[in-house]
Amino acid sequence: MQAGAAALAIAALRPSRSWAANNKGLVTRPVGAHAERLAVVGLGTNRFRLDKREQIRQVLQRMAELGGQVIDTAPAYGESEETLGSVIAELGLRDQFFLATKLTAPAAGVSNALSPAASLERSLARLRTDHIDLLQVHNLQGTQQLMPELLEWRRSGKVRYIGLTTSRTAQHAQLLSEMDQYPVDFIQVDYSLGNRAAAEAILPAAAAKKIAVLVNLPLGGGRGANVVSLAGTRPLPAWAQKAGIETWSQFGLVYVTSHPAVTCAIPGTTQAQHLAENLLAARVPSVSASMRRQMQEFWDREVNGGTAPAPRAT
Repeated sequence: MQAGAAALAIAALRPSRSWAANNKGLVTRPVGAHAERLAVVGLGTNRFRLDKREQIRQVLQRMAELGGQVIDTAPAYGESEETLGSVIAELGLRDQFFLATKLTAPAAGVSNALSPAASLERSLARLRTDHIDLLQVHNLQGTQQLMPELLEWRRSGKVRYIGLTTSRTAQHAQLLSEMDQYPVDFIQVDYSLGNRAAAEAILPAAAAKKIAVLVNLPLGGGRGANVVSLAGTRPLPAWAQKAGIETWSQFGLVYVTSHPAVTCAIPGTTQAQHLAENLLAARVPSVSASMRRQMQEFWDREVNGGTAPAPRAT
């Protein structure tokens, strides 16, 4: 069964959002087979905390002003959901954002673990909303167990889209298998100039199945070389600047978002200045396949010590 076709029933339950009036000129991509479109750069929130509330308020206000939509969080990110919910409610911006969160199946033998339904209700309460735009199985923990409830919540409109996530290359084979088994609307995967493994099989499979793709760690770090740190103070190549790329973070983000299978990259930040810089990458028109190869080859030759992290251009 095609993943995109399975979710068409939600359109009758909750109007699809085109965000056309709010994207402020940012490059957008469709959500799989759906008409809905999202800006190609969003926001990751794993460092959001209540003691940074004023910083977070500035980030979210600036994001709305610039036309960003996708915000990704998770119960596992500590105070992130609660911080987001309170600030978004204060600013009155719920309708401008596409909120994605996650859940996992209760661990075996843990008596006080929340049920999936209780986890969803807690996320709704923390985010101060009556629906989640995207609910994802976090790190593929319990997909088979959770899928019946995810499908029911999607049918009811409590959840608009469902998905699967990983941030580990070691889970890519499992992700591919579950993309074949379950009618998901989104996947979330690690992909960057320094970690191109997802381009070998996962991104082509998502494109073929019309599954939307969020990219975590789009600037590397964690399990891939960090674009900004490795580039340091070296100047950007003139041909990148001519294309409208002004910083190394934009260089890394444009590389990721210009892959035709990618819907949105979600770099994390708690700084409004960094958020604005990241969103400028979504104003760069999608670059050609030949320019992507040029970016990749430059990175491997001039920045990453001549060691390519993947065997072929993507």
